[in-house]
Amino acid sequence: MADPGMSVTPYWELTFDADGDVDPPERDRLTAQVAEQGVRDLIVFSHGWNNDRSGATALYRRFFAPLPALAPRARLGYVGVIWPSMRFSDEPIPDFPKSPAALAAETAPGPALDKDTRRALLETFPGRAPVLDQLARMLDEPPGGTQGLTEFGRLVRLLVDGERPGVADTGEEGEPRVFTEDPATVCGEFAEALAAVRSSAAPEGFSIPNPWDGAKELLRQATYYTMKRRAGTVGEQGLGPVIGQVAQAAPGVRVHLAGHSFGGRLVSFALRGLPDGVRTVKSVTLLQGAFSHYAFADRVPQAPDKAGALKDQQRRIDGPLVCCYSHFDAALGTFYPLASRLSGDDRSCAGSEIAAVLGPEWGAMGHDGVQAVPGTARLDLAAALGGGLPSAGCVNVDAASVVCHGGPPSGAHSDIVHPELARLVLAAGRVT
Repeated sequence: MADPGMSVTPYWELTFDADGDVDPPERDRLTAQVAEQGVRDLIVFSHGWNNDRSGATALYRRFFAPLPALAPRARLGYVGVIWPSMRFSDEPIPDFPKSPAALAAETAPGPALDKDTRRALLETFPGRAPVLDQLARMLDEPPGGTQGLTEFGRLVRLLVDGERPGVADTGEEGEPRVFTEDPATVCGEFAEALAAVRSSAAPEGFSIPNPWDGAKELLRQATYYTMKRRAGTVGEQGLGPVIGQVAQAAPGVRVHLAGHSFGGRLVSFALRGLPDGVRTVKSVTLLQGAFSHYAFADRVPQAPDKAGALKDQQRRIDGPLVCCYSHFDAALGTFYPLASRLSGDDRSCAGSEIAAVLGPEWGAMGHDGVQAVPGTARLDLAAALGGGLPSAGCVNVDAASVVCHGGPPSGAHSDIVHPELARLVLAAGRVT
């Protein structure tokens, strides 16, 4: 079992590459030991964007810590999923130590892309070092006029073009035109949105939007787009089959999947990768899921002949699919709909108004929950923890009472380490 410094035991890790291939020794240890350890309920958690293994394990250490005391008689086991994703080092994570990049940004101006972010970008886009170097130089010393933004957009497009397309969340979703529209316009829109988010966090700090702030957001969204598609591949091609192997090796084990951000997409797509007949997944809990709220839809409202990519996959769960959302999540309430749009809607508003202006077709799970699935229940967190959580079907849980802290640009998107959310994972899985 990995990481002796973990807060819980027994604990295993499963490491996947970008194609969903699992580390064989880690998989073999899990399948061999889970029954030997007497595990009855196995909680499998997937991170969203993280720069490295240490960031992921720090999340798992803190999120898992309250669980043994919350269910002292349960025979729990824990799995941390490690997959190749990244975050920009300047993105704050509530209650976690600030990165050197975030601290430097508060005290003195520095390079737009700090060394940790540059290293993570190189790992995310291997073989693109010359392109990334040029993007970094342009952010550090922005050229004047719209021609510089146009060239910046062309370079970002080179990164996106090199990625495997993957599976879209809905039949209507393709490559976001945010990477193909006029870069100067797109960067201006991102800059306005970022200024609105910053002013809501610190009203006295509002300033005229700088389009080069928007250019950095365009690059950030390119990494998000890559991570989002990669998460689906890792879930379907990697985690789903491994769960099938766990079910075969330990038929009595009950598996509970949980995922944050793109990790929510990963564990959801794992349902598509389950071998036929496997019913070992007893719950799925999505914490600020960064994928389309129509992914499970029977019919996509704006295209009734289309269905979500995960249509009916919730039926593969022998229990509920619980989706937590919060209106304090700026990453999903503001930037996700901007980056996901496909047409030239009126985009004259910014901040929390953006999702409403662009329309519900661009919404994310973590912004307003599962949509267009008949029978979906809707509760607040207190009601869900008070015994009102259904034992099957889709359930939207408003978690804004605890998921409410965080600075720009992502807001409360990563504010998920709370005992209440740990309790919700247990409640979803009917673990007592």
